[in-house]
Amino acid sequence: MYNVTVPQQCGCFKRSDFQESQSFESKDEALLEASDMAKSMNDTFCKKHAFTVIEEGNDFVIALCR
Repeated sequence: MYNVTVPQQCGCFKRSDFQESQSFESKDEALLEASDMAKSMNDTFCKKHAFTVIEEGNDFVIALCR
């Protein structure tokens, strides 16, 4: 099982329809979802923060860069 998590949630994230935690059967599926989420968050949120995907074992963490 592979997880996508967003441990630090800014106001834009809290107001969005994104989920803070999701689980996937395949690594590729989890990585694709995490990458798509980070890109969407970077493109549509208020630009006060930037987001990146960090792989930690079986987890993909979407982290705040600034």
